[in-house]
This record gives sequence, C-alpha cells and structure tokens, in this order.
Amino acid sequence: MILEVGLLTEISPELQEQLRELQSGQQQLQAIVSQRMQADLMVKETERTLKVLEKLPADEKIYKAVGRILISSDKKSVESELSESKETLGVRMKSIERQEAKLKEKLSDMQKTLEAELKPHTGG
Repeated sequence: MILEVGLLTEISPELQEQLRELQSGQQQLQAIVSQRMQADLMVKETERTLKVLEKLPADEKIYKAVGRILISSDKKSVESELSESKETLGVRMKSIERQEAKLKEKLSDMQKTLEAELKPHTGG
C-alpha cells in the first residue's frame, strides 16, 4: 500500500494507528518467514546427514560436535538423535507455518479494511 507523503496528516489518528499496526504486522511476518526458512534449512541439513549415515557401515566410527569439541559416538545413537531432532524440527515448522498463515490472513483483512477506509482520502 503506497500513500502520498501528506496523506498521513489528513487521516484520523485511528487510521494512522491502524496503518502502524499493519506495518508492525508486516515486520512480524518477515520475522516468521525468516524463522520458517531457517527451520527448513535445518531439516534439510539433518536429512542430508541421515542419508550420509545410512551409507556408512554399522561399526563406522562417528564423531559429533558437542559445543566446541568432537566426541566419538556410535552410528545408531547419532542416527537416533538426528531422527528425533528432525521430528522436533518438523513440529516446529508446522507451528511456524500455522503462525504465518494466520498472520497473512489477518494482514490481508487489515489491508482490505484500510484500503476501504482510505479510499475517500485518496480520491479513489
């Protein structure tokens, strides 16, 4: 939504507040999208790691990062930890996607309402 520079001074304080809420919501949406993308990358990385582990023999020495050090671990426990992590990330992704969908719907409604209320001010 693009507004003329002088328009904000012509509209009511209530409409100005609604515009600020819309802008705030758009910033929240950007943050949520960023979280979803980050979680998606983590899921894909975990899946790639699990695929690599599948190809290794059962008795292969595995090292995993714990803080700033690497420790030796058995393949089965690393696979189990990664599978659990992937499942947790999947739940988180679903939650983020629900938040994103709700916020998009709310912002869409807010924008429609604002556009209708601003029509008389923009000469539309």
